[in-house]
Amino acid sequence: MAKTPSSATAAVSFPSEETSSASTETIISKDLPPDSAEEIKQFFTFTGVSSSSPQNYHCKDFFSNLISPLLKADLVQRGHVSCIFSVLPAVTNYFNGLHGGAVAAIAERVAIACARTVVADDKEIFLAELSISYLSAAPKNEVVVVDGSVVRSGRNLTVVAMEFKIKKSRKLVYIARATFYHMPIAKL
Repeated sequence: MAKTPSSATAAVSFPSEETSSASTETIISKDLPPDSAEEIKQFFTFTGVSSSSPQNYHCKDFFSNLISPLLKADLVQRGHVSCIFSVLPAVTNYFNGLHGGAVAAIAERVAIACARTVVADDKEIFLAELSISYLSAAPKNEVVVVDGSVVRSGRNLTVVAMEFKIKKSRKLVYIARATFYHMPIAKL
């Protein structure tokens, strides 16, 4: 927020359980009613945003360990991978829907698996772009089917499209597209 003569601000310090690299001082506009700042603080505390994460969450590839047990391969063919996963409470958001970060992690995993069905093992691939459209929410305790298929694969790139559907109703909840670049391993 830019400081202008018409919008004065006040600094308020919210105590935290554990000091992190983030500042504990919050600047609140005087144009904002005092109760609103307290409501926002309580919202962040209630949702766990202001608490520190356990130390084991800081290990390498932790999020993959959280997602992997939920994702099961259903069908694997050349250029096509179909998986199912359950929306368990560990990967839901405040509104009891599948968290957007979990959607992205699952989309990346399925896209890599799908791309690997057509790209030679001697080529490394890396994710260049991942786009996701969040059309609806996948509610907690639902089973979701993810269908991934190769749209195009050439010498230098592979494009994979994915659809996320609720298993019972076949309702489309997310669509994603991933682009991978290929890198040949240097031969010396």
